[in-house]
Amino acid sequence: MLWAGRMRLGTFEILLMLVHASAACEFGPFPYSVTGIVCRMTKPAALLLNQETAQLIQAAFRNAKFPNITGERSMRLLGKVAYRLTNIQVNDLSIEQSEVELKENDAIHITIKNVTAVFKGTLTYGYAGAWFLQLFHSVDFEIESSIDLQINIKLTCQKDQVATDASDCYLTFHKLTLHLQGDKEPGWLKQLFTDFISFTLKLVLKSEVCNEINFLAQVLANFVLDLAANFVQDKDISVDISLASVPLIKANYLESHHKGLVLYKNYSDVFSDSVFSPSLLTESRMLYFWLSEHIFNSLASAAFLDKRLVLTIRGEKLQALFEMEDTEAQRKAVQMIFQGTSYNDSVAKVWSLAHPQISLQPEGTVVKSLVAVEVSIFPPGEEPLTVLYMEKEITVTIQAAYAEKKLILHPLNSRIEFKVFKCTADPSGNDPSIRNFLQTMISVVGIPEVISRIEPALTSLMNSKGLHLFEIRNPEIITRKGYIIVQLDFSFPKHLLLDFLENRL
Repeated sequence: MLWAGRMRLGTFEILLMLVHASAACEFGPFPYSVTGIVCRMTKPAALLLNQETAQLIQAAFRNAKFPNITGERSMRLLGKVAYRLTNIQVNDLSIEQSEVELKENDAIHITIKNVTAVFKGTLTYGYAGAWFLQLFHSVDFEIESSIDLQINIKLTCQKDQVATDASDCYLTFHKLTLHLQGDKEPGWLKQLFTDFISFTLKLVLKSEVCNEINFLAQVLANFVLDLAANFVQDKDISVDISLASVPLIKANYLESHHKGLVLYKNYSDVFSDSVFSPSLLTESRMLYFWLSEHIFNSLASAAFLDKRLVLTIRGEKLQALFEMEDTEAQRKAVQMIFQGTSYNDSVAKVWSLAHPQISLQPEGTVVKSLVAVEVSIFPPGEEPLTVLYMEKEITVTIQAAYAEKKLILHPLNSRIEFKVFKCTADPSGNDPSIRNFLQTMISVVGIPEVISRIEPALTSLMNSKGLHLFEIRNPEIITRKGYIIVQLDFSFPKHLLLDFLENRL
C-alpha cells in the first residue's frame, strides 16, 4: 500500500511553546545564578490559547495538501482489485471540545475531542476478473469522520534553544463512513470498498496527521523563538535569550529561564550573580516576566557605546524649557545666557558622559548618570558661540507603567550635583542666580522633558516588534531590590497565527 504527499494539519495549543524550555541540555550546578530573564505562563494562559484550537485547525485543514491514497487487494471471483483516492478535500470541519493539561515534570497533554470532517474526492478503481474481464471506473466519494486527538508535547533542547517533540500522538476514530456518488444507502460497491478503504485511510491519517503535528510544533517553536529574539533586538543591540536552565513544568504553570546577556559589537557581558528564585513569582496572573537589574545596566552601557544617549533641543521645546515660569529672575537669567539671541537661533545638546548606573529598588528604578549640557547660539552674521556648558551628576527615581498601549515613565525625587559649570554670562561662576535657575529648570522641566522623549521612543520600539497587537489587561511593573517583575493578563492576536499558517501551509 502506497501513499504520497504531506497533510498540512496541526493543532495549535503548541503555542504553549511561548515558554522557551528545555530538558536535554546540560547546565551547571547552579543554573539560576546565570538567569537574567524568566518567563512564567500559568494555566489560565494555557487555557486561553487552547480556545483558539478550532479556528486554527480549520485554517490548517483549509490549507492542507492531502495525500493521494493507493491500495490493492485480492477478492474472490473478482481477482485483484486496485483503487486510488485523489483530489481529497475537507469540508464542514467542526471541533466539539479541546482540553489542555500540564503534567508536572512530564509534558503538555492536549486532548481534542470529536473533530468531525467530511472528506471529498474521486475514487478510481479497477479489477481483473477470473475470466480476464477488466473494468475501470471513477466515482465521486464522500467520507464522514469523527476523530479524537491526543497529543503529548515534550520540550527538548538543541544548542541552548527550545525544541519540541510531539511524536507522542494518537488518533481515535469514532466514525469513518464512505459514501459513493452521493448515495447514502449501502450498495454492493460501497460494501466492497468500505472496509479496506477505511482501514487504509485510518493508517494514512494516523501517520500523516501526527507527523504534521510534530512538524508544525517544531516550526511554531522556531517561529516563537524568532519572534522573541526580534523583540529584544534593535539594530546592533540585542539580548541573548538562550536557555540558562531546564524548565519547570508544574500543574499550574510553565516556566523557562534565559541568560539575558546583552550583545553589542565587542561589548562583553558576563553575569553570574542572579537573585532569581521560582518563589518570587505567583500564579494569579496569566503571564510573568522576571528581569534582572543586570540587564538594564548592560542595555544602558550598550546604548551609551552606541551613542544613543544624546538629545538635541531647539525652537519651541527649548523655549518651554527655559521659560518654565514668568518671573523677573527667570527673564534676567535667560537674557544673560542667550544674550538676546532667538530660540530659533539656539540649540541645547544633552548627552551622557559615562555609562548610566541603574539600581532597581522597591520605590522604583534609580538612574544615576553623569550628564553634560551645552547651549550654543547662532547670532545672524556671527560665528556660533557656546554660551553655557555644564557637567552634572543626576540621580532620579523613575516609576514605570504600561497603559493604553503606551509606556509611562513617572520621575519622582531627583538630586543634581554640578561638577563643571561654565557660562559666558558668569565667567567667574560666582553669580548664584544663574546656577540656581538652571538647577530648578533641570529638576522641574529638564528631567521630565528628557523622560517625555524616552517614553514615545521606547513605545514606538516595542510597537515595531508587535506588542500593540496584543490586548494586554491590567499590566503591573513591580520593582524590587535587584529585579523587576512584569505581570499581566492578555488576549492573543488571532491574525498573527493565521498569517503564520497562510505563509507556511
